[in-house]
Amino acid sequence: MKVLNFGSLNVDYVYDVPHFVCAGETIASSGRGIYSGGKGLNQSVAAARAGLPVYHAGSVGPDGGILVDTLRQNGVNTDFIKLQDAPSGHTVIQVDPNGQNCIIVFGGTNRMIGKDHIDGVFGGCACGDILLLQNEVNNGAYIIQKAHETGMTVMLNPSPFDEEIRNLPLDLVDYFVLNEIEGAGIAGTEDPEKILETIFSRYPSAQILLTLGMLGSVYYDGNCVYRQAAFPVEAVDTTGAGDTFLGYFTYGIVKGLEPQEILRLASRASAITVTRKGAAGSIPNLEEVLRETF
Repeated sequence: MKVLNFGSLNVDYVYDVPHFVCAGETIASSGRGIYSGGKGLNQSVAAARAGLPVYHAGSVGPDGGILVDTLRQNGVNTDFIKLQDAPSGHTVIQVDPNGQNCIIVFGGTNRMIGKDHIDGVFGGCACGDILLLQNEVNNGAYIIQKAHETGMTVMLNPSPFDEEIRNLPLDLVDYFVLNEIEGAGIAGTEDPEKILETIFSRYPSAQILLTLGMLGSVYYDGNCVYRQAAFPVEAVDTTGAGDTFLGYFTYGIVKGLEPQEILRLASRASAITVTRKGAAGSIPNLEEVLRETF
């Protein structure tokens, strides 16, 4: 069994700002960092640092060597990454003194995934493998369909949420992993309980993980609802926190851990991530997570 992440690869430009810039305003940044990121890359690194065999599929340009190197350094297989003659994806991220972030994404080569590329990737997969997918690459519907035809478990993180999500074959999704914004986008309500109820009523064969920031997380496995409070830490940078949670959640599912244990593990990992700057570089390994007691 392997985890295939068909996901984005972005160079993150992170700026420390006194507050998020407003329309017409110019502000000074007190610092800038350049990191490997993208929701896809972050999730691959998180799952790999948790100890899973991860294969990343995606697309980079000539400027994407730092992204491929980051994956390889973390034990992620990069055979399914295609080099394009175009700029790689990148983000501009503002981080305020409370560690909250505001992000602009340029898709670049993440939006140049062709069907021939997708066919070749799934030719190397098998029934029982897991697909991780976000909404930062194109041809998402085709990717989900191919994974389903292959007999893979489909785990969708519909982020960033937009109208394209509604055009995906969501009935083929086995796990929805969402935050409150994405959950509200799909369910049409901001109430966490109603988000769970609405998504399950539409997709009764799917399991649902809903992350709620400082309010913790909720997981519905089709039988019971499990809740986990967030661990109190001083946040430095929340970039990558949700991706860390998903990576460790995937680890718990693969290893057959009890639902409450999965939530505790993923919450601890995510809490460690927000105490560090950057995205992929801030993600802890399994040993660190198990050692942390808070």
